[in-house]
Amino acid sequence: ITKKGVDKLREFTLEDMAIPQPKKWDGKWRLVIFDIPNKMRNGRDALRHKLKELDFYPLQKSIWVYPYPCFDEIMFIAELFKITRFIDIVTAEEIMNEAKLRKYFGLL
Repeated sequence: ITKKGVDKLREFTLEDMAIPQPKKWDGKWRLVIFDIPNKMRNGRDALRHKLKELDFYPLQKSIWVYPYPCFDEIMFIAELFKITRFIDIVTAEEIMNEAKLRKYFGLL
């Protein structure tokens, strides 16, 4: 398969991406934190768009929260847009005022 073919395949995979939700929440929050330079605006915008589409909660403009494991999916997006070095993923057991997050994700 050619490089162009691989890129096209990745685009299709990105469009169909979904994050599996376990039957029971493990009580941990996943924070996707990024500081992507302006010269890579397309990658930053694509990441934000996909985070919205995947129903992440925007805690701040560059900090998004999700209650389920999502490392592989976020790294796939980051590698696709060559922004891996500008992203961190943190797993946290507690977030101040997390009641709004629990409500947003239906984890009451």
